[in-house]
Amino acid sequence: MKKGIGDLFQEETKYERDRLSGGSLDWSKKPDTYKQYPDKPRVVLPPPNTEGGAPLWGILSKRRSERDFRSQPVTAQQVSQLLWAAQGITAEQFGYKFRTVPSAGALYPVETYLVINDVEGIPQGVYHYNVPEHCLERLKDGDHRVTIARAALDQRIGYEANLVFAWTAVLERCKWKYKQRAFRYIYLDAGHIAQTVALAAVALELGSCQIAALYDEEVNDLLGVNGNEETAIYLTVVGHPKP
Repeated sequence: MKKGIGDLFQEETKYERDRLSGGSLDWSKKPDTYKQYPDKPRVVLPPPNTEGGAPLWGILSKRRSERDFRSQPVTAQQVSQLLWAAQGITAEQFGYKFRTVPSAGALYPVETYLVINDVEGIPQGVYHYNVPEHCLERLKDGDHRVTIARAALDQRIGYEANLVFAWTAVLERCKWKYKQRAFRYIYLDAGHIAQTVALAAVALELGSCQIAALYDEEVNDLLGVNGNEETAIYLTVVGHPKP
C-alpha cells in the first residue's frame, strides 16, 4: 500500500539513536516568545483566581463535549479564567516564564485568539490573547458568528457558543530548535491547551467542544494570519450548556 503524507511524516520525523538532528542553536535567530499587537485597542481582564476552585477529580469526571448551548452571556471574569487556564504565566525561573501547560523546550509556539460572540462587558469581535499582560487585543470589531461557524466545517456550535478559541502555531518558534519534528510538538502543545480549557470550563459550570475539523484558510483569514509563518490548528467553543 502506498504511504500517504501522514505516514511519511511520522516515519521521517522519528528519533533514532543513529539519526538525530544535531548542530548548535543560533540564539541570534531565536524567534520572539510572545506575539503582541501594540497598535490595537486592549481589553483589560479581571485578574484570574489562581487558588482554590472545584476539586480536580470531580471536574475530570464531568468533562463532556457539549454541542448545545443556551442563550446566556458569560462574564469577563470567566473569560479571564479560561485564558489563564489556557496559557497563563504561573512562575518565572532561570529566565523562563512557565505557563499552566507544558511546551517542548518552553518555546510555546501556540497563540490564542478569541472570537467573542456573547460576553458581558466585552464587545463582539476577534481578539488576540496577550500572554505577558493577561489582556485581550481587539483585532476586528463586529459579529463574526457566521464566519467562524462556516470556518468550523459549517458547524452551528460556532455560531451558538458564547466564544470560540482559535489556536494558531507560529511555526518557526518551534522549528528553530526542533526542525521538522517541531510539528509533532506543536500539535501536542495544542492538545494540552485545549484539555486545560475544557477542564476549566467545567470548573466554571460552562461547557466546551474541541474542533479539529476546520477550513484552515478561512480561520486564517478571520484571524489575519498568513497560513505560512503562522497558521490555524485547532478550535474550541465555550458556552452555557443546555440541561
